[in-house]
Amino acid sequence: MRASLIQIEVDEGESVEARRRRAAALVRAQAGADLVVLPELWTTGAFAYEEFGREAEPLEGPTCEAMAEAASDAGVWLHAGSIPERDPDGPLYNTSLVFSPSGELAAAYRKIHRFGFDKGEAVLMGAGRDLVTVRLPEAVLGLGTCYDLRFPELFRGLVDAGAELLVLPAGWPERRRAHWTLLARARAVENQAFMLACGTAGMHAGVPQAGHSVVVDPWGEVLAEAGPGEEVLTVDLDPAKAAATREQFPALKDRVLGLEPPRHRGGTRGPA
Repeated sequence: MRASLIQIEVDEGESVEARRRRAAALVRAQAGADLVVLPELWTTGAFAYEEFGREAEPLEGPTCEAMAEAASDAGVWLHAGSIPERDPDGPLYNTSLVFSPSGELAAAYRKIHRFGFDKGEAVLMGAGRDLVTVRLPEAVLGLGTCYDLRFPELFRGLVDAGAELLVLPAGWPERRRAHWTLLARARAVENQAFMLACGTAGMHAGVPQAGHSVVVDPWGEVLAEAGPGEEVLTVDLDPAKAAATREQFPALKDRVLGLEPPRHRGGTRGPA
């Protein structure tokens, strides 16, 4: 299985429509791949909060149309990163879109964990509620987005739903790049799954982006890693390695679920 991660640069001087056309051309250039991945909020920039409302669009909006055509032209499964989605009956959402090689919208995932600590995305967008997987001919994808990477229980849920490849588009800042690589490898190892983490390059509203998109195998080995700039990272991987790893080292079978919360036993508890 060949996967291509498009680490697109978000240039504040480039219009959303121009970047949409450029992203579509980059997708078409990956004809021959099985899976192509774009990063989070590449139309606006993940930290361009003031652009979310202005550029929000419905699922069947211009980005969906452009990416559906690009997926069909290239004949690839396309994880088109995420867009600010405008729900006519609700809030904005940070929503990922996945298209089949025929251009059909196969899945949409609304980001569950919103970043910002009571500001930014955390107050401007609603929280998704549903785990989402997508069955490809070669493997089952499990979907997460950026800040989700810090919450291992989400990925455990995806694995329980059959995921073998974890796909994570992101707009991860350079100042926390060490966490990006560490957590991507951790999620791969603990879930015995491939991790395909696709970030952005450039600046998002003055916030330098980490780049360094990475593909990690179920043993935690980094199969490929991008640099800091715009780049297409392409890697050939064997999806069957997830099942083989789980058979060779069946740690997932030893999970203990439903543990009771701790209780204090004996003695007295001193002042905090």
